[in-house]
Amino acid sequence: METGLVFTPFLPGDSLLFAAGAFAALSSLNILVLWIVLLLAALIGNTSNYWIGYFFGKKIVAHPKIPIDEEHIKETKKFFDKYGGKTIIMARFMPFVRTFARNIEFVKKNFSLVIFGVIIISLLPIIFEYVKHRLHPNRQS
Repeated sequence: METGLVFTPFLPGDSLLFAAGAFAALSSLNILVLWIVLLLAALIGNTSNYWIGYFFGKKIVAHPKIPIDEEHIKETKKFFDKYGGKTIIMARFMPFVRTFARNIEFVKKNFSLVIFGVIIISLLPIIFEYVKHRLHPNRQS
């Protein structure tokens, strides 16, 4: 859900991540298990969004009952042409861009690498906090 699956982009993904972290801190939930579950959820969510965009992206944009402006799609492509691969990292924080990224050439050629990079960057705060608490277990945050 954190990746904002096309059909549920309104769900509070970040809030759920904070809640999961708080629950792990206050319970016996193993942080490594949580990390693996979040890693798999991000991978599955991003991959499913990619393929939904691949198979249905143009049909969704062209459908008369779905209010997606073709101009927004063109602007997204221009943005990618200007900023290149950095767009993928920026798209991590702009949910609807991810859905239509399948039609951008760089993503087509480097999909696995892009997803891996996004997942690693997304998990850096969790890793940082985990290491910080391992190095200083008695210190309050």
